[in-house]
Amino acid sequence: MAKSFFALKRALTPDELVDRRRTLVRLGLAWLAMMQVMMFALPGYLRIEAGPNDSLEVLDWAIFLMNWASLAMTVPVMLYCAWPIWKGLLRAIKKHQITMDVPVAISMVAAFVPSTIATVVGTGEVYFDSVTMFIAFLLTARYFESRAIQSVDVASLEQGLPQRLQQLCLPLLARADRVATVFVLAQLAVAALVTLFWWYWQPEHALSVLVALLVMSCPCALSLAAPVSLAATHAALAAVPQITPSQATILFVQTRRITYQNLYGALAWHLLTMPLAAFGLVTPWIAALAMFISSIAVLGNAWRLYKIPAETNRHAHKQDYSAPAGLV
Repeated sequence: MAKSFFALKRALTPDELVDRRRTLVRLGLAWLAMMQVMMFALPGYLRIEAGPNDSLEVLDWAIFLMNWASLAMTVPVMLYCAWPIWKGLLRAIKKHQITMDVPVAISMVAAFVPSTIATVVGTGEVYFDSVTMFIAFLLTARYFESRAIQSVDVASLEQGLPQRLQQLCLPLLARADRVATVFVLAQLAVAALVTLFWWYWQPEHALSVLVALLVMSCPCALSLAAPVSLAATHAALAAVPQITPSQATILFVQTRRITYQNLYGALAWHLLTMPLAAFGLVTPWIAALAMFISSIAVLGNAWRLYKIPAETNRHAHKQDYSAPAGLV
C-alpha cells in the first residue's frame, strides 16, 4: 500500500502543478518567516522590570529593533502568503456569505494593525509572532485539506463503486459544511460579546483576548474532518482493488463513524478551549499552536481508515489458515 492517503494515481495537470507550486512557496515562506519572527520576539519575552536601568535601556532598544525586523518579515506573509485568505474573504463579501475566511481575516487584521501601530509609535504589545505562526499553521492545514479533496475527486472517478461512494461522500460533506457554518456564526457573535466585555473591564487586554479567541476557535479542524476521512477511504480502495463487498461495507461504516468523530470531536475541542481564551488565560501564539494540534489530531484519526482494508485482509487470511485446524 502507498504510504500517504494524499497520493494521486494520475499526473497533475499544468494548472494543478502551478497551483501546487505556488501553495508550497507560500507555505515555505510562511514557515521561514514564523521561525525568524519568533526569534525576534525573544527579547520581548525576556524583559522584566527588576533588572538594572542600563540593562533595561539596552533591552528596550533591542526590542524596538526586533519589532521593526518582525514587521518587515510579517508584511510579505500578510500580503503574499495569506493571499488565498484575502481572496476567500472577497468572495464571501461578494456573495454575502459567512465563511471560515471571515473570522480568520478579522483575527489577522486585529493582530497585525495594532502591532504595526505599536511598532511605529514605540510602545505597546506586538503580535507578529502570533500572526506568522497562525498563517503558517493555517496554510499547512489548508494544504492538507486541498490535497484530501483532490484525492477524493480523483478516486471518485477511478473506483468501481461510484454510486456507493457518492452516497457516502455527499451527506458527510454537507453535514460538515452545516456544522462549520453554524460554528463560524456563533464564533463571531461570542467574539464580539467577549471583546466588548473586556473593552469595558480591562481595555488593555481586549485586543489580546480577541486575537486569541478567534485563533483558538479557527475551524480548521472542522473543515478538515470530512475531506481527510473521505480521502483516506478513497486511497484505501485504490490501494486494495481486490477488496470484497463485505470489506467495502466495513470501510464505509467506519468512514462515517470516524468522520463524525473528527467533526464533533473538533467541535467539542473548540467549545472547551474557547472559554480559556475568553477569560484571557491563553496567549495568541498558544492559541495558534492549539489550532494546529487539533488539525493534526483529525489527520491522525483519519489515517486509521487507510489501514482497514489491509487489516481485514490479514484477519481473513488468518481465519482461512486456522480453519482446517479447527476441523481436526
